[in-house]
Amino acid sequence: MPIPNAKNPLVPDFDIRIDGASLPIEVRTRLVRLVIDDAVEIPSMFMLEFADLVTQGKQGRRSSLSVDEAFFDVGSEVEIKLGYKGKLKSLIVGEITGLEAGFTANRSACLTVRGYDRRHRLQRGRKTRTFVQQKDSDIAAQIAREAKLSPKTEDSRTIHDYLLQANQTDMDFLQTRARQIQYELVVEKKTLFFRPVSNAKSAALTLTLNDDLLEFYPCLSVMGQASEVSVRSWNPQIKKAIVGKAKGGDEVSKMGGRKAGAALVKQAFETAAIALDDRPVKTQAEADQQARAYFNQAALTLIEGEGMCQGRADLRAGQTIEIDDIGKRFSGRYYVLRTTHRYSQNGYHTHFQVRRNAS
Repeated sequence: MPIPNAKNPLVPDFDIRIDGASLPIEVRTRLVRLVIDDAVEIPSMFMLEFADLVTQGKQGRRSSLSVDEAFFDVGSEVEIKLGYKGKLKSLIVGEITGLEAGFTANRSACLTVRGYDRRHRLQRGRKTRTFVQQKDSDIAAQIAREAKLSPKTEDSRTIHDYLLQANQTDMDFLQTRARQIQYELVVEKKTLFFRPVSNAKSAALTLTLNDDLLEFYPCLSVMGQASEVSVRSWNPQIKKAIVGKAKGGDEVSKMGGRKAGAALVKQAFETAAIALDDRPVKTQAEADQQARAYFNQAALTLIEGEGMCQGRADLRAGQTIEIDDIGKRFSGRYYVLRTTHRYSQNGYHTHFQVRRNAS
C-alpha cells in the first residue's frame, strides 16, 4: 500500500455499522475522531467522537442530541471498517460499553462512544472453581461457551491433574494460563481463539521507510535474557524432583535473525540461568512446557520497538510483520503486540508496538 500522493491519491475512509445498520448520514458526517486500539493482552477498544450533535428541543429551543438514540444503546454490536476509498477492512467487531457527553452553553454538544471486543465479557464477575484432568485448551473452550462465544482452540497437549481459578475473572485466569504456556487469547467477532504466540509465522506484510513507515524506534537489551531456564518442583507421591529445562536453541523461531537473546547474553556475559522454584507443577510434561514458555517469553523481549506508519488496516495485533531497510541489526520479522488506528480530519495513521527475539 503506497504512501498517498498527488498522482495516486488515497482518500482515508471508514464505515460504521451498529447492529448491522449503517450510521445515518447526519451522524456519520459529525464524526471527528475514531480510534481503534487492537491488542493481544487486553480487550481491544474502540472510541468514536461526534461533534455538533443538535436537535430541536422544547418550545423551539436547541438542545443536544439525546444519548437515548437507538443506535447508541449500551450493548449494541459495532463493526468498524477502515482503509481507503473502495478498499475498507473490518478492524473490530465489539459492543458499546460506555457513553460520554459534553454540554456547554456556547457550543453544540459532543458525544463519545466507547466499547470493546467481546473479551470484555470475560472480565465480568469473579469466580472460584476447580478444573480436574483437563488441558488448558479444553478449559478455554469451556469458558468461551459460557460467555456465548464460539471456541477455536489449539491443543495445548498437557493434561493438568488440578487447576484452581481463585477469585479471578475468566479473563485474568485464562491470561494467566496462556502466559504459562506461551499462548495468546484473542476474540474476533464471536469467536475466541486460544493459540500459541505466532512469532514463528511468516510475515503478513512489509514496512519500509521508502513506503508506509514514517517512524520506528527499536531498542535492543539483553537485560532479562537467559541462556537457560529451569522449572523445579517436587512430586510427593513418588518422592522425586521434577525439573524442566529450556536453553538456547529452544526458540520457536529466530524470526530471521542471526543470534537470539540466549546466544547474545552467553557470548557477552557467559551463562545467565534462571531457576523457577515457585511453580507447583506435578508432571514432567508441565515442567517442560512451562520452562519452554518462560524461555520464549523472555527471548521475545530482546528487541522491543514502537513506530508509526500511514494507515494500514491490514496491520493487526498478533501478526508477524517484516520491517526492512533499517540496517542489519534491526531489519527483520517482528511480532505485533499492539496497534492503534487513528482516523480524523487530519488523516489516517497506525501506531504499533512490536517485539523480536533475535538480531
